[in-house]
Amino acid sequence: MRASVRVRGWPRSIKFQLLAGLVLLETLSLLLFGVLLIHRQSRETYFRAQQRLGRQCDTLVLQIRDALQAGRPEMIGASLHMVGSAPNVAIAKVSDVDNKILYVNKGVPAGHALTPAERSQIPLMVLNISHVFKIGPDVWESAKPIYFQGKLFGFIWVQMDPAWDRGQLIFLLHSITLFGFIWIATSVLMAWGLARSITGPLAVLHRGTRALMESPESHTSFPLPVTVHNEIGDLIEAFNRMMASIEEQRSGLSDTLSLLDSMLANAPIGLAFFDRRCRFVRVNRIFADTTGIPLSRHLGRPLSEVLPAAVALQLEKTILGVFENDEPVRDLELTGTALGTTRPWTWITSAYPIRTTPSQVRWVGLIVMDASDRKRGEEALRKTEKLAATGRLAASIAHEINNPLEAITNLLYLLINYSGLEEPALGYAVMADHEVRRISEITQQTLRFYRQSTLPALANLSELLDSVLSLHQGRLRNLGIEVKRKYDAKTTLYCFAGELRQVFANLVGNAIDAMPEGGRLEVRARRSRDWSNPSRTGVRFQVADTGSGMQPEVRKHIFEPFFTTKEVTGTGLGLWVSWEIVVKHHGSIRVRSRSNADGGKSGTAFELFFPDEPELVTAQEVEQAEISAPA
Repeated sequence: MRASVRVRGWPRSIKFQLLAGLVLLETLSLLLFGVLLIHRQSRETYFRAQQRLGRQCDTLVLQIRDALQAGRPEMIGASLHMVGSAPNVAIAKVSDVDNKILYVNKGVPAGHALTPAERSQIPLMVLNISHVFKIGPDVWESAKPIYFQGKLFGFIWVQMDPAWDRGQLIFLLHSITLFGFIWIATSVLMAWGLARSITGPLAVLHRGTRALMESPESHTSFPLPVTVHNEIGDLIEAFNRMMASIEEQRSGLSDTLSLLDSMLANAPIGLAFFDRRCRFVRVNRIFADTTGIPLSRHLGRPLSEVLPAAVALQLEKTILGVFENDEPVRDLELTGTALGTTRPWTWITSAYPIRTTPSQVRWVGLIVMDASDRKRGEEALRKTEKLAATGRLAASIAHEINNPLEAITNLLYLLINYSGLEEPALGYAVMADHEVRRISEITQQTLRFYRQSTLPALANLSELLDSVLSLHQGRLRNLGIEVKRKYDAKTTLYCFAGELRQVFANLVGNAIDAMPEGGRLEVRARRSRDWSNPSRTGVRFQVADTGSGMQPEVRKHIFEPFFTTKEVTGTGLGLWVSWEIVVKHHGSIRVRSRSNADGGKSGTAFELFFPDEPELVTAQEVEQAEISAPA
């Protein structure tokens, strides 16, 4: 849609726009005409002034020759006064060959002298030809040599008066201005009458339209009066017929619209209606909330402008199929991604035809139920069941491995101490005993992860953290991740060791996932005080990595159930369960993260605080705790 640009100060009314446009057009036309006429007249005026100056010089030269011939030089002054009295002449004077002023029409000759500009013109003069030259802005002067009896007697100088010619131009300008005012006033009067004949009926139509907008149910203003018999009168009559037709249709559709409005407003599911071009005719608030787009952006738009391309294409095929086959389509499952995120959603949709006549399908209705939470819950439940089964299987395998490991350990002990082996066979046996002990330690750690004590106990944090890092030792070594451990071997904490081991296993596993190309992992633990209550003592933990980090919008949701950025391998439950364990121990947790997109170094740091000998909360209190991403 092209946006219209409104000129500041320009009237909105058609009548005044017509008058303003006419006045502007005529003013510009008169200005252009006046400029051209003044320009042409000024050129003509100065051309005639130059001709007059030349003729006046010729006349004066003849009169001076006659005066000299008659021996009456006093007649020269009379001739100068006669020429100088002309309205276009400023001064007339006669100089001798030595550039001395002999006669002048005003004042005495001694008070006048030739200017340098006049003297410079003497060499340019030609015998018996008047020489016209410019001595200033719009000031011209004519000069001619005076020869008597074959000898140069002197020069005649006649200078024009620019005020006279300028007055002629000013008079012409005043005449043009007066004519322009008369012409514009006459045109405005004529345009005023013409504009009233147009805007009067339009004002009637405008009042009717405004009355319809303000009170659609009122009919006191209709039909509108038809006062003219032209195209505008036909438009008013068409408007009256349209209003009559709308009233007839409104009476039949009122009940249907009431039912539809009630259904749209109160239905607990998403509803949308489409025309044959797959454009939205109407939607309810539930549907708008499901798509994540404001309701006003749906109406009149095609599916492709509101929904993702793949989903829009599939829905278009379904809607067109309903129009063509006149049969409903039920339980169509659609999947897509929520607006502005990478979180998937699932819809269960049904499409059905809407008939305005028994033989014509006018619209297609769409029923949408959001099954995203159910899908995510089912998927998370399946993953959780798999993880639980895997844990039980791992525990069973670890338990079964313990029995042959004990036998192998005993046999290696006997082989080393009582068989009398010599090098290098004895060294190989010692190496085998060392590796078997490693296997035994891994199986014990696996059993500790699965088994959970029923009561809290005093746990050695060094052993707890070492066991977590040992389980991930293979991945840490393969990815080239440097591990820095900063904790005291004697630090203890009263807690559920298995649950804390699960928390740190989650944090270390997430840190490793964030460093696929290697990096640095720091695990720290020290005695400290609570951030919010310094009187409480406990242990502060920190798990920090130099991985890719998290965006702020991701960090807000990391402790929500089923939220994950690892779509294939993640369940979205790890940090949620970890947060519940922290709440259960009356602890607190803080997260700091900087992503690659922020520039500079990236990484994530989780800081946890667990108080000494806390009064552990119940499961019900954990459910009632506010689960939100810490600052």
